[in-house]
Amino acid sequence: MATVTKKELVNRIARELDAPKVRVASVIQRFLDSITEALVRGDRVEFREFGVFEVKDRAPRPALNPKTGERVQVPARRVAKFKPGSRMRACVASGSLERPAAPPKAEKPPAPLEPPTTASPGPADPRMPAPENPPQVPEAEPEGGAEPQNDDGPPSPFRLD
Repeated sequence: MATVTKKELVNRIARELDAPKVRVASVIQRFLDSITEALVRGDRVEFREFGVFEVKDRAPRPALNPKTGERVQVPARRVAKFKPGSRMRACVASGSLERPAAPPKAEKPPAPLEPPTTASPGPADPRMPAPENPPQVPEAEPEGGAEPQNDDGPPSPFRLD
């Protein structure tokens, strides 16, 4: 596994774009400086599918000096972190620049249209049989008298005002 230096990156990009190395080096350096400036300000730098650069605050912590075994206090500090994005993770995992096809997503069943008719505070235990006559939720009478009935059936206990 080889290390790619900034000089090698500049040479490769200059050759691919047929651009002067000095100009490519200037653009790359300005790009890197911009990321550093944003992190110094405490900003988060996000490149969709590539990754996110951000600053994390590390709390002070006790540690051991490996030479003497003495307990020392490591002071709080700020560190730059990089979290790879989805495309970078997929490319590195597959060993290819081509993003592997995503597995098909399982479809969720549609939500029930009818509101529950029981007054239980949570979901019913699936191990218990359903009650033969579930308790009915009494309707509260709205202010100003009874709600007018329509021909669509009984009024819903869940009003959509």
